[in-house]
Amino acid sequence: MRKLLVTGGAGFIGANFVRHLLHSDPQISVVTLDRLTYAGTQTSLHGLPPQRHHFVHGDICDAELVSKLLHDHALDTIVHFAAESHVDRSIAAPGEFVRTNVVGTYTLLEAARTAWLAPARRGESARFHHVSTDEVYGSLAPDAPPFSEATAYDPRSPYSASKAASDHLASAYHHTYGLPLTISNCSNNYGPYQFPEKLIPLLIVNALHGRELPIYGDGGQIRDWLYVEDHCRGIERVLRDGRPGQTYNIGGGNQWRNLDLCRRLCRMIDETFAADARLRERFPAAAAAQGGRTCDTIRFVADRPGHDRRYAIDAAKIRRELDFGPAADFDSGIRKTLEWYLDNDWGWRPLLSADYRRWLAQNYTARVK
Repeated sequence: MRKLLVTGGAGFIGANFVRHLLHSDPQISVVTLDRLTYAGTQTSLHGLPPQRHHFVHGDICDAELVSKLLHDHALDTIVHFAAESHVDRSIAAPGEFVRTNVVGTYTLLEAARTAWLAPARRGESARFHHVSTDEVYGSLAPDAPPFSEATAYDPRSPYSASKAASDHLASAYHHTYGLPLTISNCSNNYGPYQFPEKLIPLLIVNALHGRELPIYGDGGQIRDWLYVEDHCRGIERVLRDGRPGQTYNIGGGNQWRNLDLCRRLCRMIDETFAADARLRERFPAAAAAQGGRTCDTIRFVADRPGHDRRYAIDAAKIRRELDFGPAADFDSGIRKTLEWYLDNDWGWRPLLSADYRRWLAQNYTARVK
């Protein structure tokens, strides 16, 4: 693993991974390929060493471009993050999810098969790593055991169905063609550079602007939260030591109800504002800047269609085989995340376009419960 193509590397997890890898291994160089849709921005890659990082604005569905990059840069590893990933958007416009998540993955797999499985090479030290989600497994009952790598797929939304399809396609390329490939399924990520449509950054950004904090349904949905830096470390471990053809679940071991998470974050925001008068000047619309309580701005909104009730990851396999586990507990991870959003508003304010604000209004002004 010396020369990598990272797809979706200007997005949330991809950008954190590129940063992690370039900082952790001076022998590695990275080509980042990103279409720069609404959730990707080059500002998330600012400051990376130009001699070791090359950004390409392009589409993973462009077979000619992908093949050219593999050839011209002699790339030996693909880490595939690029995906449409928001369930609400997949419900409104499923076609784009099929195009990017299924057709895009197929395009990358074909390019890798052609480049790496020629008779002269037969894979050598190449590796294709496909990054997926726990949502492909469906929804867990409250007392059900967590998802393991042996759990049957049961996707419930166009997003999770498109990711399930891409997982199966990736696995088939290993078993049919011998493509050296691994897959990881992760739990919900949070941390720096996340687009503010996802729950944690949405709550933080809305709180800083004095807006209501929307919680779907009764707020009882349970998620297993994984700090993004731990996810990046896990993927690196799989790339270096994982067995080709295997899937590894990467979880945070932090199950929280959405409402409990929101209340914990609200208390942390209030405490942080109380300790730093400068924040009250920078974010004067925040309830915490006006002597109020952030949790008083929580509002319950109508649940989205097909909302999975609970996700949880059994990460025993990656612990057992690769000696990997998360370093951050939820309190330390969420505090670092809040600090990043407070200190780096240059990184998320440009994302709050008029189109995004319209989308937010359309999707979160449902009936207040």
